[in-house]
Amino acid sequence: MAIHPSAPLRAQRSPAPSDNTRGTILMALGFFAFAGTDLLAKLLTESLHPGQIVWFRLIGLFLGVLVLLCIKGPKILRTAHPGIQISRGTLAAVSATLFIFGVSKVPLADATAVTFIAPFVVTVAGALVLKEPVGMRRWLAVATGFLGMLIVIRPGFGVFDPAIFFIVLAALCFATRQILSRLLSGEDGIATTVAYTSISATVLISLAMPFVWITPTDPRVIAYLIAIAIAAAIGELLIIRALEMAQAVVVAPLQYSLIIWATLYGYFAFGDLPDRWTLIGCAIIVASGLFTLSRERFRARQKERKIGTASPKD
Repeated sequence: MAIHPSAPLRAQRSPAPSDNTRGTILMALGFFAFAGTDLLAKLLTESLHPGQIVWFRLIGLFLGVLVLLCIKGPKILRTAHPGIQISRGTLAAVSATLFIFGVSKVPLADATAVTFIAPFVVTVAGALVLKEPVGMRRWLAVATGFLGMLIVIRPGFGVFDPAIFFIVLAALCFATRQILSRLLSGEDGIATTVAYTSISATVLISLAMPFVWITPTDPRVIAYLIAIAIAAAIGELLIIRALEMAQAVVVAPLQYSLIIWATLYGYFAFGDLPDRWTLIGCAIIVASGLFTLSRERFRARQKERKIGTASPKD
């Protein structure tokens, strides 16, 4: 889903076109894997508590981080902002749990579409909290994206499911994580952020396990649990590598491919297909999001040109 990635989007060097191409492929594969974890999570909600599903989803990346610690040592945990890093991990655990609560009741494509409001929340919070400049066009994009969300959930039209609020809250938690990522930008490396996010989220969810744990006995459920841990770890690692290799503004639009996979998975697994209004609302959200990302890319290019043409003062 759109709220999985642990790595922050931050300013980068200008990579070669080949790096952007490889990064795009890795990002697409990463989101394909994430869509698979959402499908598995929805299937598992029939047998297990959402908190236990989140724990298994997190455990794959957690084991990967332990291997990374063995290879690189504890130096990757050095940070001047442990509070912010731990807060990101806490929000990761909360957002994932809320999403799975919601997706147990809401069609997969609808839930995925609603998570796409996160970039607009980041824009608003960036303007109000971080005092980032936001032009009229981006404010219009935010308003349009919010309208698209209302079309998807349609409160008051007889199709509204209160469980959709879990998805909205999950998206808000993810947006807050992205704001914290901006506060960390340029100070902590991606490996440090991912390590803290994985460790703190796993520890937090582990504290709840004695209260919600159900020992799985069905071989199919066990297979799903193993698959969700592996898919989540692979998805995270692919996206981290994509962000290291390519410009974030180039690969970020691929998050919207999630709606394609969610629709296909939802149809083949549950027979769910989005209705006309859901598709219209989703199209509005995606178009607004792509416009916002294009503005980010334009601003990034302008900044690069200024840096490239600047000359030292005499």
